[in-house]
Amino acid sequence: MKKNKNIIWYILIIAFGLIFVPLILNRLKSNDIVRSESRSLKVDNFENNAIPLSFLIINDKKKKVPQFNFRNQNGRLISNKDYLGKVYVIEFFFTTCTTICPIMTNNLVHVQNSFTSFPEFGIASFSINPEYDSVEILKKYEIENGITNPNWNLMTGNRKEIYKLANEGFNLYTAASPDFVDGFEHSGYFALVDKEGYIRCRSDKFGNPQVYYKGSVDYKEKLDINGESEEISILKEDLLKLLSE
Repeated sequence: MKKNKNIIWYILIIAFGLIFVPLILNRLKSNDIVRSESRSLKVDNFENNAIPLSFLIINDKKKKVPQFNFRNQNGRLISNKDYLGKVYVIEFFFTTCTTICPIMTNNLVHVQNSFTSFPEFGIASFSINPEYDSVEILKKYEIENGITNPNWNLMTGNRKEIYKLANEGFNLYTAASPDFVDGFEHSGYFALVDKEGYIRCRSDKFGNPQVYYKGSVDYKEKLDINGESEEISILKEDLLKLLSE
């Protein structure tokens, strides 16, 4: 009786191999494995698509991050050289902002928490209100917002140099005026930089670079009240792509 049962099991195993293994191989060859089955492409439920990121070309040259040198929340001087070998996000913010900065910070904390296993990932945040945002204020902001990545530097320094870096270095609008809410106005976008210090981005269907990533729409929302889509999902995809280069 036992011998007959063993024979039946052998027949079932052989039948499975003959029927299902060719089907699985077929799906692999035709790339017909659904995305949810391909865990190697995923980190925190986002995907690394195969399209390489573009370089930002200015006057026929790949655009590099301009030199900078500012003091961070720990009182340490940080320059662009400290980020070589790292993939990082650039933003401009200020700690007393009551409009888009809290959303931007929340989005970046979410990104930070999605990349805890990547020591070469970082963030560079530059205060556009450096007179108020002292080292001590930035340290408090770090603690209150759950900023834990050692490569996330909240920086303060000379206002003219910071505004030049924003407006000329990255073309990320930044301005101060008593007429503005909270006294300042700035872009709600992030820029993405590769390990060699080059600004990288996606291209549209015509091949034009889409340089920035919208940081002012909550990553948990598909659309904000103005109908603008969140772009943190694609930022994470592109970060993973650069970290894998």
